[in-house]
Amino acid sequence: MSGFRMRCAAAALAVAVGSSMAGAQSAPITLSVDLTDAPRKILHATEVMPVTAGPLTVVYPKWIPGEHGPTGPIENMTGFFITANGQPVQWERDKVDMFAYHVTVPQGVTQLEMKIDFLASSALTGFSAGGSTSENLALLSWNTLLVYPADTDASQVMFTPSIKLPDGWKFGTALDKDGGTGQTTTFKTVSLEQLIDSPVLAGRYFREVALAPEITPKHYLDMAADGPEEVELSKEHIAQFDKLVRETGALYKSRHYGSYHFLVTLSDEVAHFGLEHHQSSDDRVTANTFTDDREFVLDGLLLPHEFTHSWNGKYRRPAGLATSNYQKPMEGELLWVYEGLTEYLGDVLAARCGIWTPDQYKQRLSTIAATYDNRPGRTWRNVQDTATAAQILYDAGGGWDNWRLNVDYYDEGELIWLDVDTTIRKLTNGRKTLDDFVAKFHGLGGDTGPKVVPYTFDDVVAGLNGVVANDWATFLRSRVDSHAYQAPLGGLENGGYKLTYTDKPNSWSELVNLQRGSFDFWYSLGLHVDKPGMISDVLKGGISDKGGVGPGMQIIAVNGRAYTPDVLKAAVHNSKGSGPAVALIVENTGYYKIIKLDYHDGERYPQLERVASVPDRLDDILKPEAK
Repeated sequence: MSGFRMRCAAAALAVAVGSSMAGAQSAPITLSVDLTDAPRKILHATEVMPVTAGPLTVVYPKWIPGEHGPTGPIENMTGFFITANGQPVQWERDKVDMFAYHVTVPQGVTQLEMKIDFLASSALTGFSAGGSTSENLALLSWNTLLVYPADTDASQVMFTPSIKLPDGWKFGTALDKDGGTGQTTTFKTVSLEQLIDSPVLAGRYFREVALAPEITPKHYLDMAADGPEEVELSKEHIAQFDKLVRETGALYKSRHYGSYHFLVTLSDEVAHFGLEHHQSSDDRVTANTFTDDREFVLDGLLLPHEFTHSWNGKYRRPAGLATSNYQKPMEGELLWVYEGLTEYLGDVLAARCGIWTPDQYKQRLSTIAATYDNRPGRTWRNVQDTATAAQILYDAGGGWDNWRLNVDYYDEGELIWLDVDTTIRKLTNGRKTLDDFVAKFHGLGGDTGPKVVPYTFDDVVAGLNGVVANDWATFLRSRVDSHAYQAPLGGLENGGYKLTYTDKPNSWSELVNLQRGSFDFWYSLGLHVDKPGMISDVLKGGISDKGGVGPGMQIIAVNGRAYTPDVLKAAVHNSKGSGPAVALIVENTGYYKIIKLDYHDGERYPQLERVASVPDRLDDILKPEAK
């Protein structure tokens, strides 16, 4: 795919949609979604599709944008009935493609009415297919409740959507209203692409805050929670989100949307994640995220990251991810740009707008650098393969993760793009930065409505060379293709810092341990353990691995004492030098054994150490840019 493709509501209604719809689409498909049973975890939809007589294949969306895989939750699509003029019409599932349904439209029939239910009863894991409702709120992802004609272009198939809410509920969405009565709202006709890209957040305890009101287009923080107190974030936090909007303007020097809505679900009853959309973001966090300052800091990356995707991922998109519909497989080879650059820019924006202090940013960066500098899986699987194989890695988890790897292109990608930024600054003596690349590459065309401008690896290289001449192709490929054990830490070095270890936990690690109940012995004993002593992962090749410790085991005792995190920490501390080895009693599937870890380096935690001989480029990166 190349060139500009307009993907907005102004697209022409004419489209060929299968043999039963030869010629132009006579009218938009109407989609009416009823959320009144959302608290009972079942959603209802009625879809009316214009058709002509003959064979028709309709499909349920399979490859969901932003989820980078065939994650369409078809297993929870149910109650699928089709009628024409009040009479049932039979459908047959394709024998190979489970997402396709074959129908024969009877003579004289001009529209089909389809009933679809969606079971919103999934576990609180995954992305949009995960838990999305509670007694008092719901997040509607339109792709869960519709089918569309096969072999069509999603930017050309038009829908007129509407929603019905439970009494007393309100909602937020990037869709424009076009009437309605009572608890039912109709929206303006949009393309299927824009519909699926525009979720709806609804709830009883709903609050909308206008952000940076002096800026056009308009930006809104839309919140739904399980209780009214959870949407009462402080004026300080609102001011930080105001500043986020201003900082993105200074960075990207463009906006590619009519308005933007942060859709924030504050609940412990839903899956927790972030999913980007062009004119909104689906941000699901714990109930206390906006009222507990420590939780606010730990989740501080989420909104800057998903907001950045409006430019990097939605407007500028890798060609392999810019598919014409939701049945075509996506190619994720450039996810280290799509997600890695977004991770980097999102972190920088979190610091520039004040969600994080510069010290919090650097402390977090030290943990990322140390994690990926102790990632032995890099010796067999490079970061490029984690991007290429993204669709099979998002659900990967459990023990030995450091040997298998998962979606490493996020944080290792961040290290690579920090390296790019500091290298530009070094080559130009600070006259140019990655900001210059971003303003040209992602601001291409200035302010526009939502559209997709695909890019390739060569486009990225050309964009960087437009800022400063360098062998950027070799620079990037040598990092994403590397099988070195060590992480790409050139960005730290060019930024005026180096990774080191001390016997004192950094403030970010302490905050994570306190809030998440995890305890980090990764850089000493080579294991992660929780408060009850369950070992979640073991460093391949580390002391614990060599001693016979494995994920899933539980530490019962340390040096003859009942296990607690503090007892294990004291044992590691006392082992330093000529101190005693660390002796563990562990339980594994009902069996017990003693494991002696001959370790004598004491506690080790990552830190960034300032290198005075190198300009402090990292601190320069974090300085606010908005006037």
